[in-house]
Amino acid sequence: MSPPPVYDNALRARSAKFMEVSKLRVERDVPTQKESVKRRNIGKACFEIYQDEPSMMKRLALSWAYALAHEPIYLQDDDLLVGQLYFAPTINRQEEPRWADFDYGPLYDERIRKELPELFPLLGQESPDAERSPVSWISLYSCASTGHIGWHWDWIVKDGVEGMFKRLDAAMPNVDAKGREVLEAMRISLQGLLDMNAAHIQALEVRLASARGDAKAALAEKLEICRQVPLRGARNFREAAQAQHISYLATWFENGGNGAGRLDYHLWPYLERDLASGKETLESARLLVDELFMRTHERYLWSMEGAGETIVVAGSHPDGSSAANPLSKIMVESIGSLKIVHPAVYIRLPEHPPEWLLSLSAAHLVQGNNLGQVNSDKAVVEAMTRDGHVPKEHAYMYMCGGCMEASPQGMNGDLNFADFFSVAKVLEYVLTGGVCMMSGKRLFLHLEKTLADFVSFEELYAAFRLELERCLLVNFKMIDISAECMRQRRLSTMLSCQIEDCIARGRIINDGGAVYEDYGAAPLGIPNASDTLFALKAAVFDGRFVTGDELLEALARNFEGNEMLRRRLLALPKFGQENPEADAMAKRVVEDVCAVFESYTNVCGGKVKPMIMTSGLAPKIGATLGATADGRLAGTPIAQGITPKSSAMTEGITAAMNSAVRMPVERFSGGASHMWDLDHQFATPEVVDGLLRTFFAAGGQMFQGNMTDVEVLKQAQGKPEDYPNLMVRVGGYSDKFTKLDKAGQNELITRIRHRR
Repeated sequence: MSPPPVYDNALRARSAKFMEVSKLRVERDVPTQKESVKRRNIGKACFEIYQDEPSMMKRLALSWAYALAHEPIYLQDDDLLVGQLYFAPTINRQEEPRWADFDYGPLYDERIRKELPELFPLLGQESPDAERSPVSWISLYSCASTGHIGWHWDWIVKDGVEGMFKRLDAAMPNVDAKGREVLEAMRISLQGLLDMNAAHIQALEVRLASARGDAKAALAEKLEICRQVPLRGARNFREAAQAQHISYLATWFENGGNGAGRLDYHLWPYLERDLASGKETLESARLLVDELFMRTHERYLWSMEGAGETIVVAGSHPDGSSAANPLSKIMVESIGSLKIVHPAVYIRLPEHPPEWLLSLSAAHLVQGNNLGQVNSDKAVVEAMTRDGHVPKEHAYMYMCGGCMEASPQGMNGDLNFADFFSVAKVLEYVLTGGVCMMSGKRLFLHLEKTLADFVSFEELYAAFRLELERCLLVNFKMIDISAECMRQRRLSTMLSCQIEDCIARGRIINDGGAVYEDYGAAPLGIPNASDTLFALKAAVFDGRFVTGDELLEALARNFEGNEMLRRRLLALPKFGQENPEADAMAKRVVEDVCAVFESYTNVCGGKVKPMIMTSGLAPKIGATLGATADGRLAGTPIAQGITPKSSAMTEGITAAMNSAVRMPVERFSGGASHMWDLDHQFATPEVVDGLLRTFFAAGGQMFQGNMTDVEVLKQAQGKPEDYPNLMVRVGGYSDKFTKLDKAGQNELITRIRHRR
């Protein structure tokens, strides 16, 4: 298939106008946090209108549906899509004490204190009642985060809400009493979508009555579309886009953003037919895509610039054949031309990609404002299917969540972004006898030995491996408790009815409804831990040029007065230099981390998937770590995911990539995203094209990186007002550089930029 022609630059004027209208609309119309219409209406519905409803599930569904149908309506004459919602804060139980019996947070807090006191040292607390020390964290989440999955909005596009009602009716005779309650609540949620759409129809009718000329014709067309969808299935591309947009808004209203997933895959059949009939052109489709993307961005202008919504394009059909199509290219070119943060558009490369898609991928990374990521379907699907848990036909339908977490779209529970865990901090506690080097607190009282007490490296490593398993299992139990609390009080029926098997089973997600009730968790600092272990082996146990006591003292002093020792440690081989022994140590750590993940069956009956990314936490996790035996100074950032440390990639990007792909990436079933930041003069599309081919041919899963001149970043740090739209790839997601804190900006500035 040949690529579509390049988008006509003259048609971008409308997109620019929309962005200006969008900004003014947000500044003028969006309520302040304390005046949230959403919060007020949900409270009114739950505690006044439906206060006598005995079923908590139905009462909450009725309340959310009421609030959705009573959200403010925003219409502009030249909008192509109808409907907009803005990010409204969720209920704050401190401000709204009435919600205490409906919110899973207080229940979770109570259960954790009673059932899992061993979690608190991982959070930097000596006891549940002690103050948390921010420089002692191993686990960054004391309550599992939700989201970062996608749902089957394509069901509503194809069959309409009428089709969803038929699904509910067909399932009703086959479920138990609890299931019938769930299905009834799902129907209420879907009716809320229809009520929301009906409110927009009414507003369009009022506007149409006084319209004239072209405006009247455009309004009449939008009114016809809204009368068809989302009630009934879409008949063409515009109806499909409108059905996706309005149903996505309703689900987003209930749960927050995640990402539309395979947007081009599900919308392309409608556009393909319209192109063949002459109803649409590639240029008219591009305008609609532009608006769809800008509507996504606009929703976050008020309060959540750091949120993540991700779309994946191209990729594979369930049989593994290429699904790349002209709409894939339109979406990549659209996001590359718009100066917006949301959505991120990732390209999936099928096993045998067309040449135009490879070229587009390289161009997107170089010219796409650091928003892009490119995935190898072959490597990702191999990891997802390695243990037989997910069949290939499901794995080929994977999407990436708000960051890069891979899961089959519309099939997974939404604890896919549930935990960040510092492997490097576990090693620190093992070396110090449970003492945090940054706070001086002894938090792990059961650890009695220090580095000086271990007689061999293997004894030290065994202690590390044992403590790693103990801490990870504590974290997994934490997510279990959170899931159990969510199934009681976080009843996401709008989301659940669009997740496979929830309707048939009569259960919501995280309560056995989804096909895969898998968690996702990110082990951080693996390269730091492996380089530290290699240095300990080489310096203390093999080379014996420093004793355990001497090294601990040097680390405690942050190498002050021990610069010669630090230089000697820095000179030791590191992961990323294509050194077989250093790479073997990293591989050993990866395998042991993954083995713990693979051994655990969660309370929902699913797996826990390692997802390898760092998000914006490289400086934050680094701030919790004291000096390390690889020569790293206290408080400095950790490595990005499983990418070698910047300071270790001294032999060029090819050597670094060769080290990286020596890791058993097939065990990263939640995805492994590598960060390859390139010098802006080196990063031509031709060079990046070659790097992509090399990296993926060797088994790499996901390629991301920054291509911006470091001097530009420094100038933006000094004069942020001059760089309002400068985007950077942070670590699994992108954001505006000037929105990051100083530590995050500095981490980006000091990363290595590969020149060869």
